[in-house]
Amino acid sequence: MQYVQLTPDHTISRVIRGGWQMAGGHGDIDRSEAVQDMLAFAEAGITCFDCADIYTGVEDLIGAFRLRYRQKHGASALERIKVHTKFVPDLAGLRHITKADVARIIDRSLQRLGCERLDLVQFHWWDYDTPLWRETAGWLDDLRRAGKIGHLGGTNFDTGHMTAIVRSGVPLVSMQVQYSLLDRRPARAMASAAAESGVSLLCYGTAAGGFLSDRWLGKAEPQGALENRSLVKYKLIIDDFGGWDLFQDLLETLRRLADRHGADIATVASGAMLARPGVAAVIVGARNRTHLASNLRISDIALSDGDVAAIDAVLAEAHAIEGDVYALERDRYGRHGAIMKYNLNEDHA
Repeated sequence: MQYVQLTPDHTISRVIRGGWQMAGGHGDIDRSEAVQDMLAFAEAGITCFDCADIYTGVEDLIGAFRLRYRQKHGASALERIKVHTKFVPDLAGLRHITKADVARIIDRSLQRLGCERLDLVQFHWWDYDTPLWRETAGWLDDLRRAGKIGHLGGTNFDTGHMTAIVRSGVPLVSMQVQYSLLDRRPARAMASAAAESGVSLLCYGTAAGGFLSDRWLGKAEPQGALENRSLVKYKLIIDDFGGWDLFQDLLETLRRLADRHGADIATVASGAMLARPGVAAVIVGARNRTHLASNLRISDIALSDGDVAAIDAVLAEAHAIEGDVYALERDRYGRHGAIMKYNLNEDHA
């Protein structure tokens, strides 16, 4: 596993274990098994874990894992484990959010995770027309200065608002964005602006919810309801990318490269994103350790110039996904935004 320093005191594995698939709504989770799975990831070298205040039950699970890891390996070993959580205030409460609200939610994350300081808090804001986003970023920075937060990042901000937060004096170290071979919106403006601001990109969706995998190679386009909201989300991206036939062309190309590298499609697709400018790490969604061996291979994939050219030849036929980072998803009345859930904190305050 490769590692990268986001800051001199914050080193992470370049593959991050994502927690969304352990959240409520994704099926039953055996707590003991989930902790053992996280131990397996950490002991194998994937030492960074991503979660959020709105991922029901996940902060608590990671808290239990941290306790078990400390019992097994000692307090000093626990320092290598990094947890990235998020601060995602509900859309319904944005106009009335207060500094006390921010402190309460951060205190709740501290309690759930069982720590005295959050390693990295990634800030998200649903509606830019609601003007307290800049103030809220400042309140989070106050908590950083007070020692409750180690570092601040963002998630799904567009380029202009990310830049505005940095220029206001809030020291963002990272921005979590959807970035894949299918969805290259961050390359349009975000990547260069982030580099200029000293902000590293942490990428989710690199396997497109599982679509960029051997499972879908040669399969007919799915009709009717898909099995989960993640697949619904990324099928919309495939439609915008150029449709099912072009998507299959990409899978066939990735399969040929996977054969050369002794890997699978998902590993090559995620490894390709690690080589993109400004990308510090990729986030892999995992309910369990089934694909741990493949996840470990991601940072080892070194695509040749010929490999990159083969991928680029397919991408040259694709349509560019419209807009800046997360612009389509932020439109609550559009195809992408209509499937989002905007008020997940209110049920779990």
